[in-house]
Amino acid sequence: MKFIASFLVVFLLIFTISCKQGLKENESFEPLFSTYKSDSTGKAIPSEKNEIFYGILTPVEISRIFNRLGIAYNKDIINPVSNKDLYLSNAKASLNTGIYGVDLGYVKIFGISQGMIDYMVTIREMSNKLGIPDHFLTDPIRKMQSDETESDSIMNLMNDAFNQMEDHLRAGGRESTAGLMVLGGWVEALYISTQLLYNPAKPDPEVVQKIAEQKYTLTTLLSFLKNYYDDPVVVYYTKKLKYLKKYFDTFDIYFKKGDLEIDNSKQVFRSTGSEMDVTVETLNKIKDYVARLRMEMVTP
Repeated sequence: MKFIASFLVVFLLIFTISCKQGLKENESFEPLFSTYKSDSTGKAIPSEKNEIFYGILTPVEISRIFNRLGIAYNKDIINPVSNKDLYLSNAKASLNTGIYGVDLGYVKIFGISQGMIDYMVTIREMSNKLGIPDHFLTDPIRKMQSDETESDSIMNLMNDAFNQMEDHLRAGGRESTAGLMVLGGWVEALYISTQLLYNPAKPDPEVVQKIAEQKYTLTTLLSFLKNYYDDPVVVYYTKKLKYLKKYFDTFDIYFKKGDLEIDNSKQVFRSTGSEMDVTVETLNKIKDYVARLRMEMVTP
Protein backbone atom coordinates (compact mmCIF):
# COMPACT_ATOMS: atom_id res chain seq x y z
CA MET A 1 0.00 0.00 0.00
CA LYS A 2 1.23 3.52 -0.82
CA PHE A 3 0.75 5.44 2.40
CA ILE A 4 2.12 8.79 1.22
CA ALA A 5 0.21 9.03 -2.05
CA SER A 6 -3.08 8.33 -0.30
CA PHE A 7 -3.12 11.91 1.04
CA LEU A 8 -3.41 13.25 -2.47
CA VAL A 9 -6.41 11.11 -3.25
CA VAL A 10 -8.31 11.23 0.01
CA PHE A 11 -8.55 13.77 2.79
CA LEU A 12 -7.95 11.48 5.73
CA LEU A 13 -5.46 8.61 5.90
CA ILE A 14 -6.36 5.12 4.71
CA PHE A 15 -4.76 2.08 6.35
CA THR A 16 -5.36 -1.64 6.30
CA ILE A 17 -7.25 -2.17 9.53
CA SER A 18 -9.59 -4.74 11.02
CA CYS A 19 -12.92 -3.01 11.47
CA LYS A 20 -13.90 -5.54 14.07
CA GLN A 21 -11.65 -3.87 16.59
CA GLY A 22 -13.71 -1.44 18.63
CA LEU A 23 -16.88 -1.80 16.57
CA LYS A 24 -19.84 -2.75 18.69
CA GLU A 25 -23.38 -3.88 18.04
CA ASN A 26 -25.91 -1.94 20.05
CA GLU A 27 -29.61 -2.56 20.57
CA SER A 28 -30.65 0.01 23.16
CA PHE A 29 -28.18 2.88 23.07
CA GLU A 30 -29.14 6.54 23.29
CA PRO A 31 -26.40 8.40 21.43
CA LEU A 32 -25.25 11.96 21.92
CA PHE A 33 -24.67 12.02 18.18
CA SER A 34 -26.27 9.87 15.51
CA THR A 35 -25.93 9.59 11.75
CA TYR A 36 -29.21 7.70 11.46
CA LYS A 37 -32.08 9.59 9.84
CA SER A 38 -35.23 9.89 11.91
CA ASP A 39 -38.88 10.26 10.99
CA SER A 40 -41.40 12.47 12.79
CA THR A 41 -41.70 9.91 15.59
CA GLY A 42 -37.97 9.96 16.23
CA LYS A 43 -37.45 6.40 15.00
CA ALA A 44 -34.46 5.57 12.84
CA ILE A 45 -35.20 5.13 9.16
CA PRO A 46 -32.99 2.67 7.26
CA SER A 47 -31.33 4.33 4.31
CA GLU A 48 -29.04 3.15 1.54
CA LYS A 49 -25.81 1.73 2.89
CA ASN A 50 -22.72 3.82 2.36
CA GLU A 51 -19.19 2.58 1.88
CA ILE A 52 -16.77 3.90 4.47
CA PHE A 53 -13.08 3.40 3.80
CA TYR A 54 -12.24 2.65 7.41
CA GLY A 55 -12.92 6.18 8.56
CA ILE A 56 -11.53 8.32 5.75
CA LEU A 57 -13.29 10.88 3.62
CA THR A 58 -13.26 10.67 -0.17
CA PRO A 59 -12.90 13.86 -2.25
CA VAL A 60 -16.57 13.65 -3.24
CA GLU A 61 -17.65 13.42 0.40
CA ILE A 62 -15.42 16.30 1.40
CA SER A 63 -16.67 18.58 -1.35
CA ARG A 64 -20.26 17.71 -0.47
CA ILE A 65 -19.74 18.47 3.22
CA PHE A 66 -18.06 21.81 2.48
CA ASN A 67 -20.90 22.73 0.12
CA ARG A 68 -23.63 21.54 2.48
CA LEU A 69 -22.21 23.52 5.38
CA GLY A 70 -21.48 26.55 3.21
CA ILE A 71 -17.80 26.65 4.20
CA ALA A 72 -15.71 28.84 1.91
CA TYR A 73 -12.05 28.46 0.99
CA ASN A 74 -9.75 29.69 3.74
CA LYS A 75 -6.14 30.21 2.68
CA ASP A 76 -5.09 30.88 6.27
CA ILE A 77 -5.89 27.34 7.41
CA ILE A 78 -3.12 25.70 5.36
CA ASN A 79 0.64 25.95 5.75
CA PRO A 80 1.91 28.87 3.60
CA VAL A 81 4.33 27.90 0.84
CA SER A 82 6.56 30.74 2.08
CA ASN A 83 7.50 28.55 5.04
CA LYS A 84 9.23 25.96 2.86
CA ASP A 85 12.67 27.57 3.11
CA LEU A 86 12.51 27.54 6.91
CA TYR A 87 12.45 23.74 7.27
CA LEU A 88 16.14 22.91 7.45
CA SER A 89 16.17 19.58 9.27
CA ASN A 90 15.29 16.27 7.63
CA ALA A 91 12.52 15.72 10.20
CA LYS A 92 10.83 19.08 9.57
CA ALA A 93 11.15 18.67 5.83
CA SER A 94 9.59 15.18 6.04
CA LEU A 95 6.68 16.23 8.24
CA ASN A 96 5.87 19.26 6.13
CA THR A 97 6.13 17.43 2.83
CA GLY A 98 3.22 15.34 4.11
CA ILE A 99 1.46 18.46 5.35
CA TYR A 100 1.86 20.22 2.01
CA GLY A 101 0.54 17.12 0.27
CA VAL A 102 -2.74 17.38 2.18
CA ASP A 103 -2.82 21.15 1.64
CA LEU A 104 -2.58 20.50 -2.09
CA GLY A 105 -5.63 18.27 -1.76
CA TYR A 106 -7.49 21.03 0.10
CA VAL A 107 -6.64 23.60 -2.58
CA LYS A 108 -7.76 21.12 -5.23
CA ILE A 109 -11.21 20.81 -3.64
CA PHE A 110 -11.86 24.50 -4.34
CA GLY A 111 -10.23 24.48 -7.78
CA ILE A 112 -7.59 27.13 -6.96
CA SER A 113 -5.39 26.60 -10.04
CA GLN A 114 -2.50 28.89 -9.09
CA GLY A 115 -2.57 27.50 -5.57
CA MET A 116 -2.21 23.98 -6.94
CA ILE A 117 0.85 25.06 -8.95
CA ASP A 118 2.37 26.76 -5.91
CA TYR A 119 1.93 23.72 -3.69
CA MET A 120 3.20 21.31 -6.33
CA VAL A 121 6.36 23.39 -6.74
CA THR A 122 6.72 23.57 -2.97
CA ILE A 123 6.42 19.80 -2.61
CA ARG A 124 9.11 19.40 -5.26
CA GLU A 125 11.45 21.75 -3.40
CA MET A 126 10.77 19.98 -0.12
CA SER A 127 11.49 16.62 -1.70
CA ASN A 128 14.81 17.99 -2.96
CA LYS A 129 15.78 18.67 0.63
CA LEU A 130 15.11 15.01 1.35
CA GLY A 131 17.39 13.87 -1.47
CA ILE A 132 14.54 12.70 -3.67
CA PRO A 133 15.28 12.91 -7.42
CA ASP A 134 14.00 16.14 -8.90
CA HIS A 135 12.43 14.55 -11.98
CA PHE A 136 9.78 12.79 -9.86
CA LEU A 137 8.03 16.14 -9.53
CA THR A 138 9.58 18.22 -12.32
CA ASP A 139 7.94 16.14 -15.04
CA PRO A 140 4.34 16.44 -13.75
CA ILE A 141 4.80 20.17 -13.10
CA ARG A 142 6.07 20.68 -16.66
CA LYS A 143 3.11 18.76 -18.05
CA MET A 144 0.68 20.81 -16.02
CA GLN A 145 2.23 24.14 -17.00
CA SER A 146 2.41 23.29 -20.70
CA ASP A 147 -1.20 22.14 -20.93
CA GLU A 148 -4.45 23.29 -19.39
CA THR A 149 -4.64 20.09 -17.42
CA GLU A 150 -7.79 19.29 -15.48
CA SER A 151 -7.39 19.28 -11.68
CA ASP A 152 -8.19 15.56 -11.48
CA SER A 153 -5.41 14.84 -13.97
CA ILE A 154 -3.04 16.95 -11.89
CA MET A 155 -3.87 14.90 -8.81
CA ASN A 156 -3.23 11.69 -10.75
CA LEU A 157 0.18 13.02 -11.80
CA MET A 158 1.00 13.92 -8.22
CA ASN A 159 -0.23 10.58 -6.98
CA ASP A 160 2.21 8.82 -9.32
CA ALA A 161 5.00 11.16 -8.22
CA PHE A 162 4.44 10.43 -4.54
CA ASN A 163 4.43 6.70 -5.27
CA GLN A 164 7.87 7.05 -6.83
CA MET A 165 9.06 9.15 -3.90
CA GLU A 166 7.98 6.52 -1.41
CA ASP A 167 9.61 3.71 -3.40
CA HIS A 168 12.84 5.72 -3.55
CA LEU A 169 12.90 6.28 0.21
CA ARG A 170 12.23 2.63 1.00
CA ALA A 171 14.86 1.44 -1.47
CA GLY A 172 17.39 3.65 0.29
CA GLY A 173 16.52 2.36 3.74
CA ARG A 174 14.94 5.68 4.71
CA GLU A 175 11.57 4.36 5.77
CA SER A 176 11.41 6.68 8.78
CA THR A 177 11.35 9.65 6.40
CA ALA A 178 8.31 8.13 4.70
CA GLY A 179 6.79 7.51 8.13
CA LEU A 180 7.15 11.17 9.11
CA MET A 181 5.55 12.26 5.85
CA VAL A 182 2.57 10.02 6.64
CA LEU A 183 2.39 11.39 10.17
CA GLY A 184 2.46 15.02 9.02
CA GLY A 185 -0.24 14.40 6.44
CA TRP A 186 -2.58 12.68 8.88
CA VAL A 187 -2.25 15.45 11.45
CA GLU A 188 -2.85 18.13 8.80
CA ALA A 189 -5.97 16.37 7.52
CA LEU A 190 -7.41 16.07 11.02
CA TYR A 191 -6.43 19.68 11.76
CA ILE A 192 -8.31 21.02 8.73
CA SER A 193 -11.33 18.85 9.52
CA THR A 194 -11.56 19.93 13.17
CA GLN A 195 -10.91 23.59 12.43
CA LEU A 196 -13.20 24.11 9.43
CA LEU A 197 -15.84 21.39 9.48
CA TYR A 198 -16.41 20.96 13.22
CA ASN A 199 -18.53 23.60 14.95
CA PRO A 200 -18.64 23.11 18.77
CA ALA A 201 -21.71 25.34 19.06
CA LYS A 202 -23.70 23.24 16.59
CA PRO A 203 -21.91 19.94 15.82
CA ASP A 204 -22.86 18.38 12.51
CA PRO A 205 -23.53 14.62 12.98
CA GLU A 206 -21.72 13.60 9.80
CA VAL A 207 -18.66 15.65 10.65
CA VAL A 208 -18.64 14.29 14.21
CA GLN A 209 -18.80 10.76 12.86
CA LYS A 210 -15.91 11.27 10.45
CA ILE A 211 -13.71 12.81 13.12
CA ALA A 212 -14.63 10.10 15.65
CA GLU A 213 -13.80 7.33 13.17
CA GLN A 214 -10.21 8.53 13.16
CA LYS A 215 -9.75 6.57 16.40
CA TYR A 216 -9.30 3.45 14.24
CA THR A 217 -6.91 5.17 11.85
CA LEU A 218 -4.90 6.50 14.80
CA THR A 219 -4.53 3.01 16.25
CA THR A 220 -3.13 1.73 12.98
CA LEU A 221 -0.92 4.78 12.49
CA LEU A 222 0.69 4.10 15.86
CA SER A 223 1.27 0.49 14.86
CA PHE A 224 2.76 1.64 11.55
CA LEU A 225 5.19 4.03 13.26
CA LYS A 226 6.52 1.28 15.52
CA ASN A 227 8.58 0.12 12.56
CA TYR A 228 10.67 3.29 12.79
CA TYR A 229 11.55 3.57 16.45
CA ASP A 230 15.21 3.81 15.47
CA ASP A 231 14.43 7.43 14.63
CA PRO A 232 14.17 9.56 17.81
CA VAL A 233 11.85 12.04 16.07
CA VAL A 234 9.39 9.23 15.31
CA VAL A 235 9.55 8.15 18.95
CA TYR A 236 8.92 11.73 20.07
CA TYR A 237 5.81 12.19 17.94
CA THR A 238 4.57 8.70 18.73
CA LYS A 239 4.38 9.75 22.37
CA LYS A 240 2.35 12.79 21.27
CA LEU A 241 -0.05 10.56 19.34
CA LYS A 242 -0.45 8.21 22.29
CA TYR A 243 -1.55 11.18 24.37
CA LEU A 244 -4.07 12.11 21.66
CA LYS A 245 -5.31 8.53 21.64
CA LYS A 246 -6.42 8.91 25.26
CA TYR A 247 -9.14 11.28 24.09
CA PHE A 248 -10.30 8.89 21.36
CA ASP A 249 -10.36 6.04 23.87
CA THR A 250 -13.00 7.81 25.96
CA PHE A 251 -15.78 6.95 23.49
CA ASP A 252 -17.08 4.08 21.36
CA ILE A 253 -18.80 3.85 18.00
CA TYR A 254 -21.87 1.63 17.71
CA PHE A 255 -23.57 0.06 14.71
CA LYS A 256 -27.11 -1.30 14.68
CA LYS A 257 -27.33 -5.05 14.88
CA GLY A 258 -27.35 -6.56 11.40
CA ASP A 259 -26.54 -3.24 9.77
CA LEU A 260 -22.77 -3.50 9.51
CA GLU A 261 -21.09 -5.26 6.58
CA ILE A 262 -17.30 -5.65 6.54
CA ASP A 263 -15.37 -6.09 3.29
CA ASN A 264 -11.74 -6.70 4.20
CA SER A 265 -10.69 -7.23 0.58
CA LYS A 266 -11.71 -3.67 -0.32
CA GLN A 267 -10.89 -2.29 3.14
CA VAL A 268 -14.35 -0.86 3.64
CA PHE A 269 -17.34 -1.33 5.88
CA ARG A 270 -20.88 -0.57 4.83
CA SER A 271 -23.57 0.79 7.08
CA THR A 272 -26.58 3.09 6.91
CA GLY A 273 -25.11 4.96 9.87
CA SER A 274 -23.54 4.70 13.28
CA GLU A 275 -24.00 6.05 16.78
CA MET A 276 -21.40 7.13 19.28
CA ASP A 277 -21.12 8.33 22.83
CA VAL A 278 -18.55 11.04 22.15
CA THR A 279 -19.11 14.35 23.94
CA VAL A 280 -18.55 17.91 22.77
CA GLU A 281 -15.99 18.28 25.54
CA THR A 282 -13.96 15.38 24.13
CA LEU A 283 -14.18 16.71 20.58
CA ASN A 284 -13.01 20.11 21.78
CA LYS A 285 -10.03 18.50 23.48
CA ILE A 286 -9.15 16.61 20.30
CA LYS A 287 -9.48 19.80 18.27
CA ASP A 288 -7.28 21.83 20.63
CA TYR A 289 -4.62 19.14 21.00
CA VAL A 290 -4.38 18.55 17.23
CA ALA A 291 -4.05 22.32 16.70
CA ARG A 292 -1.14 22.49 19.15
CA LEU A 293 0.52 19.43 17.61
CA ARG A 294 0.14 20.80 14.12
CA MET A 295 1.50 24.19 15.18
CA GLU A 296 4.59 22.46 16.54
CA MET A 297 5.08 20.63 13.25
CA VAL A 298 4.80 23.68 10.99
CA THR A 299 6.91 25.94 13.24
CA PRO A 300 10.57 25.96 12.08
